[in-house]
Order: sequence, then C-alpha cells, then structure tokens
Amino acid sequence: MTYDVVVLGLGGMGSAAAAHLAGRGQRVLGLERFGAAHALGSSHGGSRIIRQSYFEDPAYVPLLLRAYELWEQLETDSGVDLMTLTGGLYFGRPDSLTVAGSLRSAQQWNLPHDVLDGTEMRRRFPTLTPADDEVGLYEDAAGFVRPEATVAAHLSLAARRGADLHFDEPALQWSATADGGVRVTTAADTYTAGRLVICPGAWAPVLLADLGLPLTVERQVMYWFQPEGGVGPYAPDRHPIWIHGGPERQLYGFPAIDGPDGGAKVAFFRHGAVTTPDTLDREVHPDEVAFIATDVGRILPTLPGRFLTAAACMYTTTPDEHFVIATHPHHEQVTVACGFSGHGFKFVPVVGEILADLATEGTTTQPIGLFDPRRPAFVD
Repeated sequence: MTYDVVVLGLGGMGSAAAAHLAGRGQRVLGLERFGAAHALGSSHGGSRIIRQSYFEDPAYVPLLLRAYELWEQLETDSGVDLMTLTGGLYFGRPDSLTVAGSLRSAQQWNLPHDVLDGTEMRRRFPTLTPADDEVGLYEDAAGFVRPEATVAAHLSLAARRGADLHFDEPALQWSATADGGVRVTTAADTYTAGRLVICPGAWAPVLLADLGLPLTVERQVMYWFQPEGGVGPYAPDRHPIWIHGGPERQLYGFPAIDGPDGGAKVAFFRHGAVTTPDTLDREVHPDEVAFIATDVGRILPTLPGRFLTAAACMYTTTPDEHFVIATHPHHEQVTVACGFSGHGFKFVPVVGEILADLATEGTTTQPIGLFDPRRPAFVD
C-alpha cells in the first residue's frame, strides 16, 4: 500500500504528528521500533513540567500559548485528563538564567506572574527553603502533563482517524525516490509514500546522519523520594512544580501526584553522561541517588526522606539547546523534528500541528525560525 505520509517514531512528537495528519484526511503509516507503551525512549517518567514564563528564550512563548490550547483540545478529543496546573516557582540568584530568563519572557509577553523574595517564598511554599539572597518568579499557569498518557491519547486518536500504526518495527533506512516521494525499509517490509516525517528521538544521529547535526545523547535519571512525614504537604494544591537555578546546576521537581506512596519526583536539569540508545545504562546506582539527595536536601527540608525508585531516560540536545523542526534541506518531501530533550514535551501538541503543516503545506504559520538545522550555532 502507498501512503500519503509515513511517520518514523511514535513517541511524543511522532504520535502527535500522526494524530494531526490523520485528522486532516492523510493516509498515515506510523512506524515505532518499540511497543505502544513507549517506555524505552524519552517520553516516559510519569510527568513533565509545563510552563509559560520560559527562561530558555522568549521566542518559545507563542508556541507555548498555542500548545496550551491544543492540550485542552487533546483532553476534549481523547476524554483523558492529561494536564494539571499546580503553579510553578522558578528560583535562584537574581542573575541566574532560571530567574532572569523567566522574568524576561514574562515581561516581554505580559504573562501574569509574581516576583517573590526568600521570605515570601518560604511563607507561601513551606516545602521549599530558598536562601535569603534568592528570588523567585511564580506563575499560576504552570504544572505538569502525563507523557505516557499523552502518547497513548495521540496514538488512539491517530488510529481512530484511520492511521496504520506498526509497533516493534524499527526503520532500517529511508531514501528519496525519483518521483519525489520516499521509500522506507524496515525489518518487516518496504513502504512508499509521498511524504516522510522523521521524529527519531535519541536515534536522530543515525536516522538523520545525512544532515550532520551536532546532536548529543545524554543519559538522564529521574528520582522519586518519599518525604519525611508523608506527602500531604506536597499535594498538587499545596506544592508547585519548581525549578532551582543553583550555582552549578539546575534541579527541578513536582508535587506528589501518584498517591500517598508515590513520593515526590526530582531530577537534575541536564546533568548526564553522553551515551547512545544501544549503550544506555538503565540501572541507577547508589552513588547517583546519594548525589542528588544531597542537593535536594539543601532546598526541601523534608526531602530526600526515603528513596523509592528511579528511572533512566535519554536527552537528545543541540549545542544551543534549541529544537530542530524543519523541512529537510535536501529533500522537500521530508520533515524532520529532533533535539527536544530537556524541555520539549510541553510542546508536543503544537509540534504535531507544525509537522502536519510542513508535511501537507510545506510551510507553517507558527514561528519556527529558531529551529532551522542550518542555523549559525551548528557551524563549526
């Protein structure tokens, strides 16, 4: 069978692209190297932060505002609760990227927010103990989304809209055809289509090798601790999502969102060893737990408490830590999307919409110039 579009990779971005494309009447084939549960890439871990006062760059804010609209639409279309707003606190020294960058985005886009000193942060959020010389930006429009449930919701919508979804069928290679289409070969079959959307996650260095992108895959670990005295003070209506910009590294965490025995999740923001999907160490070691426990204990008085569990995943990042979303520079029938790890999951619905735009129209009204694979940051 010949398809209109083949989507390679059905994690966060690929599942969203498949759902949007099928919703536009395209004949879609989705190919995924793992099963539908998708717990071996970068779209797992129970929760991902969603926020608007974006310290990475104010250019992301319009995409975030559209993403929020699409998160609500996805919940309506799927009937699944995916996004929970808890408020978000981003704190550290006033000149830290976490604080200064968040304030810059909030001011540039007139986003509602409060600037709090150390005393006020401790009063409003007694689970946290920022230093006296630290300040924080708080916004109500922040919280978390559920990654596994999001992927499942998009896959369900894609299938309901007519997409063929093949799991445990990794793509071995792809090529452009003489008639302006594409050919994709897997271990099971070869498929042809008019268009190709590649959302390879940590497999981008292989599947997009012809682009020569300076991508780095890093091992990252998520940790869950049971607070001393229980999770009551960490309930989502009492404890916000938070990001602390320390002098050496960023640390972030969540409310207790998985019941009385689920603990509170914390992790470092980009602090991992370089790896590949084939060599990823999925075991979390005692020294790693002890290391993050020391950092957590400095800013949350009832953590680390008791260690519960941990999980490894992979970040795939670019040198400037911005995404890659574009039509392939050498093949106009191919759309590529990668380099999202660290801060990409909150954009899943809008990236799916953008990829559908590029695959069907060749352009998009969304601002994606920052994500050009030919940008100066990629030039040696």
